[in-house]
Amino acid sequence: MSPNKAYKFRLYPNKDQQARIHQTHGHCRFVYNHFLELWNTSYKEEGKSLNRRLMSKVLTKMKKQDETAWLRNVDSVALQASYEHLLAAFDRFFKKQNNYPRFKSKKNPVQSYTTKNTNNNIAIVGKRIKLPKLGLVKFKQTCVVEGRILRATIKYHASGHFYVSIACEVPDFKPLPKTNQVVGIDLGITDFAMLSDGRKVDNQRFTVKMEQQLKREQRKLSRRYEQAKKDGRDLRECMNYQKQRMKVARLRERVAFQREDFLNKLSTELIRQYDVICLEDLNTKGLLKNHKLAKAISDVSWSSFVQKLMYKATWYGRKIIKISRFYPSSQLCHVCGHQDGKKSLDIREWVCPSCGTVLDRDLNASRNILAEGLTLLTQQP
Repeated sequence: MSPNKAYKFRLYPNKDQQARIHQTHGHCRFVYNHFLELWNTSYKEEGKSLNRRLMSKVLTKMKKQDETAWLRNVDSVALQASYEHLLAAFDRFFKKQNNYPRFKSKKNPVQSYTTKNTNNNIAIVGKRIKLPKLGLVKFKQTCVVEGRILRATIKYHASGHFYVSIACEVPDFKPLPKTNQVVGIDLGITDFAMLSDGRKVDNQRFTVKMEQQLKREQRKLSRRYEQAKKDGRDLRECMNYQKQRMKVARLRERVAFQREDFLNKLSTELIRQYDVICLEDLNTKGLLKNHKLAKAISDVSWSSFVQKLMYKATWYGRKIIKISRFYPSSQLCHVCGHQDGKKSLDIREWVCPSCGTVLDRDLNASRNILAEGLTLLTQQP
């Protein structure tokens, strides 16, 4: 099976195209919520769930009824993708990968719909991209799209920006040349990562850098909300509130994009430099329950970083070795293997009582992770 690769670009639709995108978002949200309600009712009354064939029949019937005939105004493939997403959500729920599916809200900061490429109805034509029911839309192409286009997801952010994500089938990923280098990585908060070769990757602290500005703008937004509420005005008619809401959303979007750019560049650099990367299988959800560290852990985004390493390693023929989260990497001496009780987080350096080596907590952990990872690698078939 050929791997897929996604490309994300900024869209610049005209007013008519914007209206059609918003309309499609609303219709897809309606279809998703409608089938989720049917699913809940069916399971409660009959103990049965819905399937793809039944949903397809119901959707076709809805398009013929006068009450819901307006569903014919948008891309039919996008409507079908809505119940496909619901089926996928329930599939993950039954595998205990996520919580029970929830109803979609028009108040969500990101609205999206997905459509598939059929008969070449999604294509790049010069400086525009052709999309179903939208025609040619201006977009900012920042890289060359490779492979066969499979589907496109059109998103609208609370910042007022439109984006398109194109998923392509790329049959000829070429493995990177061997470097014969291996590394262990200890992820942290003070430093984002400590490599076993002694290199430190600084924690960029994107949220902290923007925190004061975000607080200031959020307070302005709250004051305008309270004033509109006091005057009894509809928020959709309060232009000053809407401008401030968009300003706050753009600040948050900037933080998210800065973090995404940092993680992509770092993961690509590591994949190019090392043949084998050893990591600790961190329980991020469990660590987030520590309210003293939750904000800092969310800002560093370990899960997203590991996810990027995993799929890039698959693309380019590298190996990612995950060691057990219960392995005492920060408690063992990497020189002699001595373990002298459990050390609290405030102890960043100590002297091994067995061999006398001065140990830096993070560097020591990364070297232990590397040793354990290489041991696991030799045990693999």
